[in-house]
Amino acid sequence: MPGFFFDKLSTSKHIQSRRRLNMWIQKEILLKPRSRGFHLITEELLRELPELRNFRVGMMNVFIMHTSASLTINENADPTVRQDFESYFNHAVPEDEPYYIHQDEGSDDLPAHLKSSLLGSSLNLPISNGQPRLGTWQGIYLCEHRNHGGSRRIIVTIQGE
Repeated sequence: MPGFFFDKLSTSKHIQSRRRLNMWIQKEILLKPRSRGFHLITEELLRELPELRNFRVGMMNVFIMHTSASLTINENADPTVRQDFESYFNHAVPEDEPYYIHQDEGSDDLPAHLKSSLLGSSLNLPISNGQPRLGTWQGIYLCEHRNHGGSRRIIVTIQGE
């Protein structure tokens, strides 16, 4: 069975060489404070991730370390989309509801937590040729749900080759 041994050896070498190419990077990025609303941060994130150019293929996880802001992907060209998002979420999750108990930091406190849970705290993006593989009209949004949220911390984890 020399053929079997040769096939197994060649597969083993292939797996070992692929493992050497597999890379992981994790980086914390501090975003400047922004006003309440939906803000495109795609270019800002990419400026902070020059290492991304080293990845031919992979996955990028973007995670926000806060409970009153969130991340989403949507329209990157027309700013009225971002205004409409803010209007919709303010209507769907209004402030000053009499049944809210958690209001430790003001009337926007609990609505910010609810909006954050609805939209989510992380995104997974495919990487191709050193860039996130976004659609033509897609951008990464920071969704700031507080009137005065402050700076926001993002953890980006990239895995690939």
